[in-house]
Amino acid sequence: MVRTCPFDPPEEYRTLREQEPITPVTLPEGTAGWLVTRYEDVRKILTDPRFSAKRRFARTGDPTADDAPAPPPPPGSFIVMDPPEHTRFRRLLTGQFTVRRMKQLTPAVEQIVTEQLDAMAEAEGPVDLVQAFALPVPSLVICELLGVPYADREEFQWNSATLLRLDASFEEAQAAQQALHGYIRRLAIAKRANPTDDILSDLVRTGELTDDELAGVGALLLLAGHETTANMIALGTMCLLRNPDQLAALRADPALMGGAVEQLLRYLTIVQFGLRRTALEDVDLNGHKIKAGSTVVASLTAGNRDAAHFTGDPEQLDVHRPYGPHLAFGHGIHQCLGQQLARVEMKAALSALLDRFPTLRLAVPVEQVPMRDNMLVYGVRELPVTW
Repeated sequence: MVRTCPFDPPEEYRTLREQEPITPVTLPEGTAGWLVTRYEDVRKILTDPRFSAKRRFARTGDPTADDAPAPPPPPGSFIVMDPPEHTRFRRLLTGQFTVRRMKQLTPAVEQIVTEQLDAMAEAEGPVDLVQAFALPVPSLVICELLGVPYADREEFQWNSATLLRLDASFEEAQAAQQALHGYIRRLAIAKRANPTDDILSDLVRTGELTDDELAGVGALLLLAGHETTANMIALGTMCLLRNPDQLAALRADPALMGGAVEQLLRYLTIVQFGLRRTALEDVDLNGHKIKAGSTVVASLTAGNRDAAHFTGDPEQLDVHRPYGPHLAFGHGIHQCLGQQLARVEMKAALSALLDRFPTLRLAVPVEQVPMRDNMLVYGVRELPVTW
């Protein structure tokens, strides 16, 4: 399946959603599975305990036998765990990302945004918005929250990007994971001796996690905390620049930005290949028998364009659209832990960017903007802009 527009999922998703919303597919590793494209079905799978989040396939592409248990997840990688293991990690982290605490962070986030825009303005354009703004803002924020030195960003950004590359070899991915985990493990051990005011130190102080578990949790938070939001800021900016009526509406009424962020999250849905789940038993899903051991891919991007759920035309970006629960952050017990932080960062970044540069525009034709088609998290590789 190939995108024909940088902001839209492949057209096949719409066809499947309308004609065969639960369809058998061949997965990238060559095994049989199921693709689910309708909003309600996606939500159902992500909340049904009969579907496991544990991964059945390694990056080598070698399938585990259908009747064999899934391999144990790496220590601390709670997004590929089921209860009660998942619950133990989630409980330790929930208090760190409450709505109240994220709102309290808003002034600090806004200060980081302002400083990056000041540096960008000095460059006088054109600049690559990814490197000048979209990537530094969430990287600085998550480094501050976790207690990770921002000076080390080149190392952790490189390893994070490697782990998200679909074309990375098993050896490349393994080396990147080991490097990232080793880096966080060393930080955690140092914080055990000299704790500071950050999430990693708080986790160390609980005494409930081993060093390997701390490394896994910290690496996951670091990767997700900068890669996802950075791509939403850059791709969201590009999308607004290519939808001048929506951009004009935001400039005319900045109060719309909160709703616009929700619509951009829904409309763009950067987790482009969906979430995998494994059936723990035979499941009847709307007349389709999903056998135990089968892999089901719940497509967030297809579900977020479902006209049966969203008012108006969900294929269009509309910053005036009333809020409706979307799937950009997943659903159920694995729903993104940092979603409130992402909202704070996106709102602060986009509001200030549009205000600071009222004549912001692409510096190259949209066809020349390189996209992250081969990444698990979609976005733009570079976004040349001027003003």
